[in-house]
Amino acid sequence: MTSEARSGGWPGLFVTFEGVDGAGKSTQLRLAAAGLRAAGRDVIETREPGGAPGAEEIRQLLVTGAPGRWSATTELLLFNAARRDHWERTLAPALATGSVVLCDRFVDSTRAYQSAARGEGAQEGGVSREMVEALHQLAIGKNPDLTLIYDLDPTEAQRRGGAGAEDRFERFGAAFQGALREAFRAIAAADPGRCRLIDAGRDPEAVAADTLAAVEATLAARGGAR
Repeated sequence: MTSEARSGGWPGLFVTFEGVDGAGKSTQLRLAAAGLRAAGRDVIETREPGGAPGAEEIRQLLVTGAPGRWSATTELLLFNAARRDHWERTLAPALATGSVVLCDRFVDSTRAYQSAARGEGAQEGGVSREMVEALHQLAIGKNPDLTLIYDLDPTEAQRRGGAGAEDRFERFGAAFQGALREAFRAIAAADPGRCRLIDAGRDPEAVAADTLAAVEATLAARGGAR
């Protein structure tokens, strides 16, 4: 399959890692990157919010401070500003050169956090899914080639911990994390061609094996990346 026929129109492969806070996606991204590099792939590891100098500055506004620091609408605008900087400076150039790009969170986190968990039905003044999608189309207009969603009970995810100072969203509480899990599961069910729901409650080695297999299968189906 030619690069023009791929969903993103780029020669690289764009893989995103999603899930509730503490599900282990960052660890799995690092393990996948190591496995792909061992197989001779050119891999870029990045994250959101962040992944570019300006986006990293916006990150600190979003992930630190009190939970009520921003409304859901303000968060949505800040995330899209960070994502656009990330897209221009990191993601698009890497995909254009044929790299495998592994990104810790992308637009599905915005769909889950700002729309489902903090959306119109969740709080007064929340944002709609239509607003999330409209801004995404204006700012980026692309979805990943493959999204891996790590499914874990929020209680177990909280037990694992590890957020440190960047704990603003964890401080929204257990009900918020439960809503996030359901939102991510709904995203996976609605887009099975792009999303893979992975049981993150197992041994990390088993999760890593499933992760690498999903990425390699997508690479093979799309004719490979660099």
